[in-house]
Amino acid sequence: MVACAQAQVTQSVEEDTVRVKVKKPDSLREKIYPRAVRIGTDVLVLALNTSRASGWEVHGDVDLGRHYLAVDYGGSSRKDLLATGGSYENSGSFWRAGVDINLLRKDPDRNMFFIGFRYGRASFNETVNVVSSDPFFGSLSYQLRNPSASAAWGELTTGLRVKVWKEFWMGYTARMKFAGSVSGDDNVGTYIAPGFGIVGQGITWGFNYQLFWRIPFAKPKKPPITAVPK
Repeated sequence: MVACAQAQVTQSVEEDTVRVKVKKPDSLREKIYPRAVRIGTDVLVLALNTSRASGWEVHGDVDLGRHYLAVDYGGSSRKDLLATGGSYENSGSFWRAGVDINLLRKDPDRNMFFIGFRYGRASFNETVNVVSSDPFFGSLSYQLRNPSASAAWGELTTGLRVKVWKEFWMGYTARMKFAGSVSGDDNVGTYIAPGFGIVGQGITWGFNYQLFWRIPFAKPKKPPITAVPK
């Protein structure tokens, strides 16, 4: 009976040992807390500014581990000449907000290859100066204006963020923009929405080449280890 009891105790200890091994925490799992914030701008948009069209964008994200909260804000203006001799003018601002998921889960420098989603909105005004010719009155000009138009859309994003030197980062973001809708364009149909692009094409595409500076937060303190009395 004693040998049988000892065998049962040994088997129970072995089963508990196996059970403990099975319940080891996942080494890839990261705790969710703010580690750092990155702030940057799109140098490609600035490089492409001309006297006809200009724009700027500011980008930021918060490192929560594998997930990043991302926010963009920007503005644009443009003026195009029409074939009839008139002109089209558009100016406004936009913002986007969403989440990125880092697919490089164990990189010690926290470099990113990510996929994500954004929701975007824009507020803008449009003016169309029309020049027409009438056989009785000659050349006529008139103006159509949307003084307070707005747009909304969704985006699927992917891209890269790479640490270059200390807290200086570089990267890019590619965007597939979809489900665009416009309101407030009662006087003339909207042609371009800031941050989205040409309206009425269904899906539009965007690309940002970005420079960032990363500001790390203080690391959370580990709880003190309390000795267990023997």
